[in-house]
Amino acid sequence: MQEQQSVFNEEIVSEKILEKWESRGVSRRSFLKFCSVLTASLALPASMMGQIAEAMEADNRPPVIWVEFQGCTGDSEAFLRANQPTAADVILDYLSIDYHETIMAAAGHQAEEAKHQTLEKYKGKYIAVVEGSIPMADNGVYCTIGGDSAVNIARQVCGNAAATIAVGSCSSFGGIPAANPNPTGAVSVSEAVPGATVLNMPGCPLNAENLTAAIVHFLTFNRLPATDQFGRPKFAYGKRIHDNCERRGHFDAGQYAESFGDPGHRQGWCLYKLGCKGPETFHNCPTVRYNEGTSWPIQSGHGCLGCSEPYFWDSMTPFYKRLPQVAGFGIESTVDKIGLGLVAATGVAFAAHGVASALRRGDKLEADQVVKED
Repeated sequence: MQEQQSVFNEEIVSEKILEKWESRGVSRRSFLKFCSVLTASLALPASMMGQIAEAMEADNRPPVIWVEFQGCTGDSEAFLRANQPTAADVILDYLSIDYHETIMAAAGHQAEEAKHQTLEKYKGKYIAVVEGSIPMADNGVYCTIGGDSAVNIARQVCGNAAATIAVGSCSSFGGIPAANPNPTGAVSVSEAVPGATVLNMPGCPLNAENLTAAIVHFLTFNRLPATDQFGRPKFAYGKRIHDNCERRGHFDAGQYAESFGDPGHRQGWCLYKLGCKGPETFHNCPTVRYNEGTSWPIQSGHGCLGCSEPYFWDSMTPFYKRLPQVAGFGIESTVDKIGLGLVAATGVAFAAHGVASALRRGDKLEADQVVKED
């Protein structure tokens, strides 16, 4: 089956493109797998693989200006450690990152000059990537780069971009810097630059595979992917973590870890009572995961903090206290009864099934008896 799928994929992606990637040291299998994962992540049909591969090879790839403000550089670090493909492949092969403080060789005035040249030469054509929140208090003095405030830089960079991608929770919603009492007046990119076209990709940190998929979508269709009410791409934030969680079966069965390290916790039971915010959080962590798809917080035994939700630091705390209610299940006490209720309901269903089966058997025996008597 896998061999048939591989042949099918090679038929979709042109031989010329496959040979190009082989010359770069990337095997056909690896490249086809990468295209397949991107296609699936974007919820596109497999027949679109060829179009995605062609977009990555096009000569009109837009330059990128990546700026960082009030952040921890976690999103850049996550991106640099990605291996599907590696960050080097992204930077050198299908993106031209003209400005990124963390990875560029230039520094000081030379770095700022590179940014201004891209702003002037590619106005309205480049992609802006913003990491970190933007402080607005006291005329933006709490974050300055090259003598200019973050808010002025953001308005210049994002205001003239073809599209802006806010990576991480800080640039998407303000994040930790915007948490109460928010002394610097930190805000999101959308709040600082209201007129900009912004795609929010929250997470602490962002999952690099989601960023790659969003960029490839833009390269393929010349537009950003469809978004939800918070400006997040639906392909990555369209479903609740709770709905795809590998521990969901334990939630439905009423099996909860009561404390870290207890028997339930060691057996992989639901972490809801330990503060897991999965029922209120929308993200594809259970399916995409982190560290090359190896794991994610809940798999490793820690509840979700809800970091992809707006103002999570205020709305989701205290992190180790259970939510007051689970959407769709009623008040808090329901969670203690839902498992037993489901077990009881299942028992009733089995009993009803048994009665129905017995009746059917009885009807059949009775019918057989009538036939024999005739």
